[in-house]
Amino acid sequence: MAASDESALHITRRKILQFAGLAAGAATFPTACKAMTTSTEIDHAAEAANSTSVSKGQMSRVVLIKTEDRVTGTRKAIDLLQPDAIAGKTVFLKPNYNTADPAPAATDTRLLEALIQELQNAKAGQITIGDRSGMANTREAMTSKGVFQLADRFGVNAIVLDELKADDWQLFPAQGTHWSRGFAFARPILNAGAIVNTCCLKTHRFGGHFTLSLKNSVGMVAKYVPGNDYNYMSELHSSPHQRLMVAEINKAYQPALVLLDGVEALVNGGPEAGKQVKSNVILAGTDRVAVDVVAIGILRSLGTTEAVSRGSIWQLEQIRRAVELGLGATQAEQIEIITADKASRAMADQIRKLLIV
Repeated sequence: MAASDESALHITRRKILQFAGLAAGAATFPTACKAMTTSTEIDHAAEAANSTSVSKGQMSRVVLIKTEDRVTGTRKAIDLLQPDAIAGKTVFLKPNYNTADPAPAATDTRLLEALIQELQNAKAGQITIGDRSGMANTREAMTSKGVFQLADRFGVNAIVLDELKADDWQLFPAQGTHWSRGFAFARPILNAGAIVNTCCLKTHRFGGHFTLSLKNSVGMVAKYVPGNDYNYMSELHSSPHQRLMVAEINKAYQPALVLLDGVEALVNGGPEAGKQVKSNVILAGTDRVAVDVVAIGILRSLGTTEAVSRGSIWQLEQIRRAVELGLGATQAEQIEIITADKASRAMADQIRKLLIV
């Protein structure tokens, strides 16, 4: 059953499509900073993040749509997933603007537009889009990608995280992490009722190994906090523990939706350039560990770097540390891949066996 390409979809039809996808396409694994935070604030953030941990017997649903069209794929994925933590809540939408290069290096503008429309159709409250670039000037990157024009058209806010004041950063302490001084996280994100992470499918040649939803969260963390000359990003990218540190910043928040654009992928190089291939997939879920595990399976199916291909997906450092922190699924048997057509189901069948190695 195909999802409608229209942005406004009938709720009854949504339920019909969801039921059809579950019945016909569920691919389930066999059982085989000036402002210092208080400890109470940190505990609350940790508790919220821990709520994504998947207990034994629970399943994490990842929608897989095989498509060459980002807009149609985005609409179908959200239609089938039916995220329930959006309606009536303020939303912070975190794209991937490390640079302003075309997808898969950065978020595609048409996909972002479709995602905004779908969130508004889902009765979201005020939406804010924001990012902090790593390799580019953030405002220039967001301007080049048309974000501010898009915000004006749809009545959403757009902010540049590098331009936040000191009080707009919340400091998380180093204890229990590999960060020597802790890290500073953007308060506008933490204060949102729902956080949406939209990322790309690509490898990372500067020590991350892969950059999916967990790594996309790095743009939520400060490089500098005004009034403090410490460079958090210099520490991250020079540390032998970089991949563990990436997972650790994700402890600060819980996503309401993760949407991964894999219509094209960078299978080596990255994050802004490298070997690009057509991968023709959109993923959606609420468990960032499950989404990233499925995405790594897709990278492996395409042929990727030794660092991404070696050993069990579950032992890759970003994933292993995220599991240790209770951020999502802990094993392949807890991931359910939801599809709605034969082509998507065939792709899910191919990926499934790569996740249990």
